Amino acid sequence: MEETSPKAEILVVEDEDNIAIALNYLLTREGYNQTRLATGAGAVDTIRERKPDLVLLDVMLPEVSGYEICQSVRADPECDGVRILMMTARGSAMERRKGLAMGADGFISKPFELKELREEVRKILSGDVGAVPQIGIADA
Repeated sequence: MEETSPKAEILVVEDEDNIAIALNYLLTREGYNQTRLATGAGAVDTIRERKPDLVLLDVMLPEVSGYEICQSVRADPECDGVRILMMTARGSAMERRKGLAMGADGFISKPFELKELREEVRKILSGDVGAVPQIGIADA
């Protein structure tokens, strides 16, 4: 049997249980290791400690926003290798620009198709971050 590469470690920071269940289903099916936090409190410490390959980060969280978490992670040189995919129900171009400007590697609007999320996760984990569309940035 061939040796397979290690599974990517994904931290899901999502307060809505129904979305977390869908993410759990998708990520498990794709073979990723995952952990979930249901609040923004403590997320930065968890990211620093675990250094996951990818953080699926909701924008609107209790206690600490996803934007604040993203900004703190990007300011920490020890977290350089951590990739961040932000998720929000407020998927306007302005929200997208703000998330990418704060250092997110990608941005996806809820509700999302599982196929779309799977493709974004694969793209970011493969290091193909330059291919993430930055719609509307030149139009600002």
